[in-house]
Amino acid sequence: MGEEVKLHGTWASPFSCRVIWALKLKGIPYEYIEEDLSNKSSQLLQHNPVHKKIPVLVHGGKATCESMIILEYVEEMWPQNPLLPTHPCERADARFWIKFAEEKGPAMWTVYRTSGEEQEKAVKDTLEMLRAIEAHGLVDKKYFGGDKIGIVDIAFGQIAQWLGVIEDIVGVKLLEAHKFPRLHAWIKNFKEVPIIKENLPDRDEMMVLFKHFREMLLTSSRDS
Repeated sequence: MGEEVKLHGTWASPFSCRVIWALKLKGIPYEYIEEDLSNKSSQLLQHNPVHKKIPVLVHGGKATCESMIILEYVEEMWPQNPLLPTHPCERADARFWIKFAEEKGPAMWTVYRTSGEEQEKAVKDTLEMLRAIEAHGLVDKKYFGGDKIGIVDIAFGQIAQWLGVIEDIVGVKLLEAHKFPRLHAWIKNFKEVPIIKENLPDRDEMMVLFKHFREMLLTSSRDS
């Protein structure tokens, strides 16, 4: 268990942050390697030759890719401070919401990456996702699993910081407080957890980066 842990990521990625939060919540020491996605390191390409993406967790020389798969690995390898509930029924419920986050979450990034009709559809899909979470995911609970932060909160963490940045850059309001009171309360609770608060990317720096990337994406789509 004493083997070295390394994480290849990028500072502004919600998927890198998922892994950072999990490792820190469990108290696992690790070395963080910041990747330049325009000039990926040979180690990253070696460890993730299929998708060539971050995050990649390397433990004892063996690599695990994809953020939620990494979280499952972390949970099984280091059972202390569990992120999944112990009861099979509650575990199944957590897995349902993780799958929901993975299937529906990309819509908010489509809002960011596109314009016109494609963006309008993505706005509708994002609102549908938020309504489902509001109505069924957070009923009478501080966090998705109850009173303690867990793996489902981490899965939805991109809503807590990144969605607001997307709204501001694109100029669309999705997460209105009067329509989503439970989600707004959850975001407040989530960001007040010290480990989350200390390991959230700086919002102003994110605004600059994501604004620049959106301009590049829209320019390249017009030119193609």
